[in-house]
Amino acid sequence: MALHRKDGAEQPYIPLGIFKLRIPFIHYRYEVAEGIQAIFMCATCLGAIPVLTQYLGVPYEIAWSMVVINGCLYFLHALLGDPVVPGWITPAIPVVLAYLGNYTIGPERIKALVALQIMVGVIFLIMGITGIAGKLMRAIPVSIQAGILLGAAVAAVIGEIQPALLFKGKDMVDAVVVRGAGRAQLFPYCVGFSGLFAYFLLFSKSFQNMRKKSIFLDMVGKFGMLPAILLGVVLGPLFKELPVPNFDLSYVTNAGKTLWLVMIPDMNSLLDAVSPLRLGWPQWSLYVAAIPTAIAAYIIAFGDFVTTEVLITDADEARTDEKIDFNANRSNLISALRNFIMAIVAPYTQLCGPLWAAVTVSTAQRYKEGRKGMDSIFSGVGSFRLTTALTVAIIPIAEFVRPVLPVALSITLLVQGYACASLGMRMLNNDMDRGIAGVMAAVLATLGAAWGLGTGIVLYFLLAFTLKKKEAAKA
Repeated sequence: MALHRKDGAEQPYIPLGIFKLRIPFIHYRYEVAEGIQAIFMCATCLGAIPVLTQYLGVPYEIAWSMVVINGCLYFLHALLGDPVVPGWITPAIPVVLAYLGNYTIGPERIKALVALQIMVGVIFLIMGITGIAGKLMRAIPVSIQAGILLGAAVAAVIGEIQPALLFKGKDMVDAVVVRGAGRAQLFPYCVGFSGLFAYFLLFSKSFQNMRKKSIFLDMVGKFGMLPAILLGVVLGPLFKELPVPNFDLSYVTNAGKTLWLVMIPDMNSLLDAVSPLRLGWPQWSLYVAAIPTAIAAYIIAFGDFVTTEVLITDADEARTDEKIDFNANRSNLISALRNFIMAIVAPYTQLCGPLWAAVTVSTAQRYKEGRKGMDSIFSGVGSFRLTTALTVAIIPIAEFVRPVLPVALSITLLVQGYACASLGMRMLNNDMDRGIAGVMAAVLATLGAAWGLGTGIVLYFLLAFTLKKKEAAKA
């Protein structure tokens, strides 16, 4: 039985400096609704596997082990006092993949990822210790912020629909088009119909109006992208793009060992494959080369802190029985810790971000319905992440969703592309900023974060900065 909270007080915890330790079942109760949602939504977490296998060249088993470890680290936020459902830095994935494309697949690329994730962790750490994140973001021009988001949007969509080119020699004439480089090329019906269905569920005003009139549709809407992913499970076998899912109770490892029910990572094989402890640490030049991409990733992630503060403040105002303490510095520090651990043990192409916005929104909405439905915000976010940490390692669940993982990842990136484009465009208020952001986005999506940021900075000082100085002088 969880400790009882006095009306209007914070949920019980053990003080640890800036952190507030809360242990499930002791400091908060388990919420069944969030647990059920987590069982289905683990498909999104497992969607990292195709990216890890494709871009790092690791076997499925190693990639799965990396997801399991990352899933355990998600729980650090609720454990240490951060009232959110954390996730990837999803909009940054296309930027990260473009950065990794500059390095040969294998140890060189893995070391480049280690350097990037460590640099991202350093930025989170500095922001958490100094608390200067807000000042930094106010200093970055809106046109550059929007350019990063638009660049991530363009890269996300292009990466799903565009076939790749394999170059033989130095001439474009020797290029060979490879079908299936983008997942939409391999699974056109699944990605096409499921992606459009996801857009309809998440962004259609008509569907939002329909939810108000139907309990069933309202329930469907609460599961975010999940119904679109399940549609992919159905369409895959129908169009012969994916095999029929199965419920295998066991998994045979590369070493021939049979695991039953639960995937237990082989840490020795994992460290040999991806850890700098075995492969060697990156050279200093790789850390320097990673700085522009790391800055771009943090700028994207910083938007999650703003979103979190708005969501939590809104939930806190809706209920007077619990005082919710959201501390951006604490969230930065926990995100830094996750990135450092993953960089050392299992470098992650998705990076470690402070928020899974869609699930945090649905949890906050249910929280606002009252204490009877959800005792504490921590019981909601904690139950969700505790369950996903377990379900990504459960063999029958993981094997059932395994065929649809590429489609699930494709849907996630297509949705992220839409959301980033929408947000980036809303930030722009004049033609000059729109022009700077548009050009910067094109460069970032095609040449990477370093060229994109450099282009944005040059254009801003060439066009907008001088104009704003003249306007300020006239005023």
